[in-house]
Amino acid sequence: MGIVEMNSLSTGDWYRRVLSLSWPVILANLTVPMVGIADTAVVGRLPDSRYMGGVAVGAASFSAFYWIFGFLRMVTTGLVAQSYGAKQIDEVVAVGIRSGVVALGIGTLFFALALPIYQLTAHIFDASALVEEEAANYFFVRVWGAPALLLHFVELGVLFGLQRMRAVLGVTLVFHGLNATLDVLFVYGFNLGVTGVAVGTAISEWSAALLGAYLVVKALRELGWLFQRKVGLVNRSKLMSLGGLSGNMMLRTLFVQIPFLGITALGARMGDLVLAANLLLMQYFYLMSYTLDGFAQAAESLAGEAFGAKDRWGLRAITKYSSVCGVGLAVVITVCYATFAPWMIDAMTDLADVRQTAREYAPWIVCMPLVAILAFQMDGIYIGTTQMRSLRNNMFIALISYLTIAVWAVPRFGNHGMWMALTVFMIVRSATLVLGYPRIERQIPINSEPNV
Repeated sequence: MGIVEMNSLSTGDWYRRVLSLSWPVILANLTVPMVGIADTAVVGRLPDSRYMGGVAVGAASFSAFYWIFGFLRMVTTGLVAQSYGAKQIDEVVAVGIRSGVVALGIGTLFFALALPIYQLTAHIFDASALVEEEAANYFFVRVWGAPALLLHFVELGVLFGLQRMRAVLGVTLVFHGLNATLDVLFVYGFNLGVTGVAVGTAISEWSAALLGAYLVVKALRELGWLFQRKVGLVNRSKLMSLGGLSGNMMLRTLFVQIPFLGITALGARMGDLVLAANLLLMQYFYLMSYTLDGFAQAAESLAGEAFGAKDRWGLRAITKYSSVCGVGLAVVITVCYATFAPWMIDAMTDLADVRQTAREYAPWIVCMPLVAILAFQMDGIYIGTTQMRSLRNNMFIALISYLTIAVWAVPRFGNHGMWMALTVFMIVRSATLVLGYPRIERQIPINSEPNV
């Protein structure tokens, strides 16, 4: 959609456009934490809490790795969306190929360094011997899927940037539906325990990478791209830009990941019971965050298109209307969590002591959607407009706030102090991003009249 078309949209048109792009992403995102919930529910019905702890510790290193290298999806989305807005389809292809090569290289390196990475993970979490044994069983099987999942991130970035949200929904449903099915088959059908969860995940990651590649090629063909044409892959300025954006996003994502690693690492030091309860509650944090990210990821695509087309008023409208939708959904999630929290906890495990411990800390999850929504939403705007340096700096400020509160609160309040620090982290993250937004608009010249 060009500048003139954007400025001709009414309020109702804007909401329809945001919602039309968001609902497939919301449904796709819902399947991501649902797999974590399914994994937890599968091992939660095994006869000992060590199985839940093993999945928590084994999966934590992958979560950290994939979150840190999630810049592959986000940087690709921003660059593709801006090229799409500027009608530079050759550059869309070049961005996808460059990012894909980087993804496969990083994934292969992670696989090659699996042993020292796991040893570092075991040292950080310092869990019981039984939990560590199960974590190792999980880790050394799941690592086979690392290159595939990073390539899948790039494929999603291209599809998001081209606003192919239904393709994203399709590949995500296949990915996570297959994952949940294989988990049940391998754990209960073949009695593989925690190892079965890892086998199912690795197979699903490779399946998603193959399907995603097909959908990207299909989308490019629909845009008229002819694969005989050459694109400028080796462009020094473009490669340096990709490296700079990626480096800033890797640091930003590392800063984001540290508080969530703290929930698992410090929880492990408080005992297997607290570790299992935090794992259970974090599944509902991820459910909330992935759901709210539907509007943020739609904003990535739309903001990138407006930024690439140099449309200041379009960018402002996207920020406004996508944020209103996000806040509305956050209110709904908060009400649902407040109403159904006890039932949600009971649905995840049969272990009475884990249920009781999780209920004690559940109020932190109930309030989290309203605390976090602006952080997620503004992330989307910054990513779409490739403001990666600002994201890095703002996240560092939020991390310092988290560490300050954690050092003070955890010795005094234990696990409640850890959740308090995470809440402060989200509040500071939201505030810094909102305050920095006007600088993004000022990068675009005023070239049309507002209609927002």
